Amino acid sequence: MNALNVVGARPNFMKIAPLVHAMARRRLSQTLVHTGQHYDARMSRVFFDELGIPKPDIDLEVGSASHAVQTGEILIRFDAVLDRLTPDILLVVGDVNSTLACALAAAKRHIPVAHIEAGLRSFDRAMPEEINRVLTDHLADFCFSPSPDADANLRAEGVADEKIFCVGNIMIDTLMAQRERALASTLLVRLSLEPGQYALATLHRPSNVDDPALLKGFVELFAQTAAAVPLVFPVHPRTRAQAEKAGLWTTLQNTPGLILTEPLGYLDFMALTAQARFVMTDSGGLQEETTVFGIPCLTLRENTDRPVTITEGTNTLTGTDPTAIWREAEAILAGHGKTGRIPELWDGRTAERILDILTERL
Repeated sequence: MNALNVVGARPNFMKIAPLVHAMARRRLSQTLVHTGQHYDARMSRVFFDELGIPKPDIDLEVGSASHAVQTGEILIRFDAVLDRLTPDILLVVGDVNSTLACALAAAKRHIPVAHIEAGLRSFDRAMPEEINRVLTDHLADFCFSPSPDADANLRAEGVADEKIFCVGNIMIDTLMAQRERALASTLLVRLSLEPGQYALATLHRPSNVDDPALLKGFVELFAQTAAAVPLVFPVHPRTRAQAEKAGLWTTLQNTPGLILTEPLGYLDFMALTAQARFVMTDSGGLQEETTVFGIPCLTLRENTDRPVTITEGTNTLTGTDPTAIWREAEAILAGHGKTGRIPELWDGRTAERILDILTERL
């Protein structure tokens, strides 16, 4: 089997790493393409280094642009790659623009497409990721889903049963493989923090940070939280830019108890997550990682594409009202944090199950 693996942005790297390593163990032929959607050291290179992902064979160097321009540019450049390569299978992960663009280019050339993390739905078409997810799933020949609810979403949209495979959560493969290394991180010492005695926050979605009024509410929420417990806030480049534009960056810098950091590498960030009292986030993957770690998670969104983290895990969907979010945070600080269990097949062997299916079918 000659596989072509694609990554483009930070969320992809944790998902492709287990596949790259599993293919290497089986001595399968593979080519890694990085579209360059995320390209700087903080958002890209550090993850390759920490997760042992080899240097990409091809880097399309697309860079930042609007959704339409970026998707179109990836499509053009990746199609040129397919002029030179003849893969048996294209593997795309997640829901970024690179995922959709490369899947579309391959499908047009009748190259089989495997979508890892298929079937996730927020049912909110205002999210660019939702459009990418839906279209990629309908282009794919193999829909590898993380949980039964994702299978149900695919069937409801008319995806044939023979294309749907529930294999578990690929990102948890990386978490379990790197857990001991992450817990060996000295970041807590460097930040003068004690395990279980701080909270962690992330915020980056355009719907949350591009609206100055909404962003101001989150800044006030973080100040309220930091007054009760030290709050670590690794700041995404987009969030910082919007905070500066709205005149809120100085407020964040001067908030007592709020610890601002640059974007963190995978190991340091997992160390923070695993030992936090609770997490506040608008991320998708962090809802899953906190569920595995057993850490209460407050998701600062009106919807989630990971409902299994609510029904089985430690996640609570709070919406974006600071008052409602703080009420949930207070309950956790009072000792009433949500508990849960790790969903079935989130066991660190998802990549192996995917390759078993592909090698049998191809």
